[in-house]
Amino acid sequence: MHNKKLFFWALTSALAGFLFGFDTVVISGAEQTIQALWGLNATVHGLAISMALWGTVVGSLAGGWPTERLGRRKTLLSIGILYFVSAVGSAYAPEVYSFMIARFIGGIGVGISTVAAPLYISEIAPAKDRGKLAGMFQFNIVFGILIAFLSNALLAGIGDNAWRWMLGVEAFPALVYALLCFRLPESPRWLITHGGDRAGGIDVFRRIMPDATDAELNALADEVAASVTKVEHAEKFFIPRLMRPISLAVLIAFFNQLSGINAILYFAPRIFKMTGLEESAALLQSIGIGVTNLAFTFVGLWLIDRLGRRTLLYIGSFGYIGSLGLCAWAFHAEHFAIVPACIFAFIAAHAIGQGAVIWVFISEIFPNRNRAAGQSLGSFTHWIFAALLTLFFPKMAEAFSPGTIFAFFCFMMCLQLLWVKFFVPETKGISLEEMQKRLEIE
Repeated sequence: MHNKKLFFWALTSALAGFLFGFDTVVISGAEQTIQALWGLNATVHGLAISMALWGTVVGSLAGGWPTERLGRRKTLLSIGILYFVSAVGSAYAPEVYSFMIARFIGGIGVGISTVAAPLYISEIAPAKDRGKLAGMFQFNIVFGILIAFLSNALLAGIGDNAWRWMLGVEAFPALVYALLCFRLPESPRWLITHGGDRAGGIDVFRRIMPDATDAELNALADEVAASVTKVEHAEKFFIPRLMRPISLAVLIAFFNQLSGINAILYFAPRIFKMTGLEESAALLQSIGIGVTNLAFTFVGLWLIDRLGRRTLLYIGSFGYIGSLGLCAWAFHAEHFAIVPACIFAFIAAHAIGQGAVIWVFISEIFPNRNRAAGQSLGSFTHWIFAALLTLFFPKMAEAFSPGTIFAFFCFMMCLQLLWVKFFVPETKGISLEEMQKRLEIE
């Protein structure tokens, strides 16, 4: 990456993903203490711990509005403020209900971040580097998860208020992120298509592509402006010309969750317990799964602009089918020894495939005029299915054998493989405006 300014802008935006990962997982170190401290029954405890997840549903649904109306830069800044308020509020919460409100606020920040951050990066990145730059958002999510586990471990022994420090320490990276956002320029595509500032958009493009001539920059600005002229009269989103990108965004998010990824991440101790690994379950979850996820997310980032999004989805699909199929067989045949290896293979397949691709892909397939709404729809679909799967998985575990559950997830990934083969376009190396033409949504 030769343009250091561009890399800094993309990295700063991607740090919203670090806070996302940290905020989502940090509660794992505090939840048992919170339940005992406030004497919560199972229902209230479950609601308190899941409030952030429900906040992500609201944030993802509403995140398109500020991203579209206020601009990408202001929205990214607001995410840092939401994380900061949530961290401080959670740390100082005197009782469970104010704690729930604080966690919900953080969840809203998570939801909005999955709309604004990948979208912003995709709009500032050259086509040849868009995959790895936008993919840094996912890498930072996974990195934030690891740092949260490490932070919890380091703070666990400092006394009765350790849980407050676990939750409150997030305020520091949130504040740093918010301050860094002041150095971000607005998206040039937003300036031209929404802000009415063609000159400002060209100026940002010039900083992104310093070797481009004035004629090339003006031609790019013309192409961006032309991408919205034919749809400027219609602000509606669910219209025939957008049905293809809408279906792609919904289905990639749907299949992402129907792989079982959140169920396996959230309930790994329960799954490992079924194999006789109860004593090491927490270690396998926080260290083994976390390290595997981080390492193979890095591999996915390295490959995404080399092999393409569609190819990574192919690789991930075959990895899912193999690992989930073997897990189903192992539980049915009671060959439990191979289950941990299958789980790690599943995590690797997810990190290289869906994990690396989803946020990049959704940010690429919508036209400039509708990109924020499209990102919001894909993000909302992801989070609503994540919430529902997390809600119903314990009931599934009671009603069905582990082998049956893994077989169901394997079957869904067979469907994903067919979807990728017959319906998913390749977006590697294609400008956002050209992608719009190829999907016939100009």
